[in-house]
Amino acid sequence: MSKRILFLTPQLPYPPQQGTAIRNYNLIAQVARQHEVHLLSFTDTEVDPGPLRDVCASLKTVPAPRRSDWRRLVTVVSSPLPDIAHRLSSVLLQQELAAMLRGTHVDVLQIEGLEMAQYGLRARQFEGTEAPLLVFDAHNAEYVLQRRIFEMDSRRPHRWLGALYSLIQWAKLRRYEANVCRQMDRVIACSEPDAQTLARLVAGVKPIVVCNGVDTHYYGPAVVFPAPLAAEALVFTGKMDFRPNVDAVLWFCAKVLPAIQRVAPQAHFYVVGKSPHPRLSSLVGKPGITITGFVEDPRPYIAGAMVYVVPLLTGGGTRLKVLEAMAMGKPIVSTTLGCEGIQATRERDIVLADGAEGFGQRVLGLLGNEAQRLRLGCAARAFVEQHFSWETVTAPLERAYER
Repeated sequence: MSKRILFLTPQLPYPPQQGTAIRNYNLIAQVARQHEVHLLSFTDTEVDPGPLRDVCASLKTVPAPRRSDWRRLVTVVSSPLPDIAHRLSSVLLQQELAAMLRGTHVDVLQIEGLEMAQYGLRARQFEGTEAPLLVFDAHNAEYVLQRRIFEMDSRRPHRWLGALYSLIQWAKLRRYEANVCRQMDRVIACSEPDAQTLARLVAGVKPIVVCNGVDTHYYGPAVVFPAPLAAEALVFTGKMDFRPNVDAVLWFCAKVLPAIQRVAPQAHFYVVGKSPHPRLSSLVGKPGITITGFVEDPRPYIAGAMVYVVPLLTGGGTRLKVLEAMAMGKPIVSTTLGCEGIQATRERDIVLADGAEGFGQRVLGLLGNEAQRLRLGCAARAFVEQHFSWETVTAPLERAYER
């Protein structure tokens, strides 16, 4: 039976150009096939909502709140809540949510990400509103992400201040995330490992796994012309102010790339994604490394890659970048963590390597073996077509909406 579902998103999910927006846009598009979808979202700028206008029965946006560095420092030090719980605090969005719940009978309130959970926790306190079913979509097991960052930074003296921050946030997140999961009617996880982590965190919580997916029509082996890259192009894509992506690129450039280039001098590493973090400035202008910054469409870069690399050391969820490269028929070398949540067959669909020496050797092996690159790319494409189209991965959502 069709339901009225209100999505709360931390940013307008159009255009779908990075992780959160890609997931939210595709969830909304799939859910709208069977249900009446409404959307309440933060936005940074006046952005054309594009097809969301036709997909959603109503669409309302409010400006994303701004926090000064001083205000953030005060809450980090003094608040028992984690930083993420303060990031998008907005009286205006709270008022809009209350008005929408009063004006429209909402069957399901779907909260996208932990930074929006505060509004779900308050939704049943608004006077004159009916209580909707609360569905929390946990884009990551956030406390695990902070734990992994702490463990990595604690081993490097120059990152000890950051490690202290992550240690404090880890403890706060664990409490807050448990409280959020405990108070929601349904919890959605992006991967089976995340689901298991959240189930261990809160007794009785049984998350429903709705993995990230990929548009297998938009991402395909021959849908765009390759960018004019170096012959032995190694490509990584992602939002480049996201901590796990920054750490991955710095590790690869320091520990892996030099060994590759000693054997394959023409190997060139392309880092493709918007908002490069200042920590990456040391790589700008270095031979054999290109930091592109924002590109309108990353697909030509993926298409031009001889090998797509995923040197992630931290993070969680199901990596969209891996699914996109697989859908485009690219041979991939990834850390085990980099493809967490994607049950691809090792050596058939993807190559896994942990540690700098092993990672570099596997990349070099593919650079020198065209037949293996083609086999891996074909198998990867077939794998995502079977398991990770958005139509397939969103099917379990219907269970989340049952009373």
